[in-house]
Amino acid sequence: MPAVVPAVVPAEAAWHPARVRVSEFWTLVEDEFGSAYGRSLAHDTVLLALDDRTPLQALEVGVDPKRVWLALCDAMDVPPARRLGRDRPPRR
Repeated sequence: MPAVVPAVVPAEAAWHPARVRVSEFWTLVEDEFGSAYGRSLAHDTVLLALDDRTPLQALEVGVDPKRVWLALCDAMDVPPARRLGRDRPPRR
């Protein structure tokens, strides 16, 4: 089964409170944890909230990326104010 990790995470991806796409999930992960550490967390961190799956495994079986992101935030004690991602200037 191919990995869900995109080769390049688009910088213009933005948080949408009702839905998170997989590309947005990776943008949020990299913004909060950095590229290497974020991908390591997604690959190696087994979360009870995701039925004992890693975030990457959960995405591969179709778990909603928003649920995966919030489970990772809970496990890593990400403050609520930082769960929405970085502010980005509007596109022109």
